[in-house]
Amino acid sequence: MTEAVVSSSSSSSPSEKEEQKGASYTYWVRKITEDAAPLPLPHKLSPQDPQSQPNSATLGSAWNRAGTWEEKSLNNWATPRIKELLVSVGTIKLSSGTAKVEEVTKCVGDAFLVIVRNKKRVGYTYELTLKVKGELNLRGEKKSVGGHIDVPEFSFGELDDLQMQVKLNEDKDMLPQDKTEICNDLKKLFLEPVREKLLQFEQELKDR
Repeated sequence: MTEAVVSSSSSSSPSEKEEQKGASYTYWVRKITEDAAPLPLPHKLSPQDPQSQPNSATLGSAWNRAGTWEEKSLNNWATPRIKELLVSVGTIKLSSGTAKVEEVTKCVGDAFLVIVRNKKRVGYTYELTLKVKGELNLRGEKKSVGGHIDVPEFSFGELDDLQMQVKLNEDKDMLPQDKTEICNDLKKLFLEPVREKLLQFEQELKDR
């Protein structure tokens, strides 16, 4: 009889167990909720908040605020600027006289600005022809000599490899050796001044 009494007092009905389980679960949820961080409250942005300010550092056009791909032609500025710089080379002293660039008769190519992921890149590709005129002293006789310097295609960052080809106008009175000497002089002595002017153009292009 004693065992029966003890067994009866320690057992619980299914409904009692369900109530205990439900109470325990409810208590656990309440504890987690009390310990959790409070939910953020809505906040109205003021004009001073960074999130409300437009991205003034974004490059490119107004429609391209994300700073994705955009390409702009700079030919309207670049082509006349190259001509202006090369004519300003001035008078170059040769072994038998002087010569200068009179005109840039050919300036064919493109200059451009590209914006990729809000980063600016510039580039160009050009080929040139420079009309030159020289006042020379050939074998004791003063003579005017004309010709042109062709600059084959060159691109951004390639000016160290700049090339030139010189051709003189037809002159039946000029000896072949004199023509060769004049062509070599023009090529050698114009190369560095022309390169310096194109480097200046390249820097101006990067600064735009």
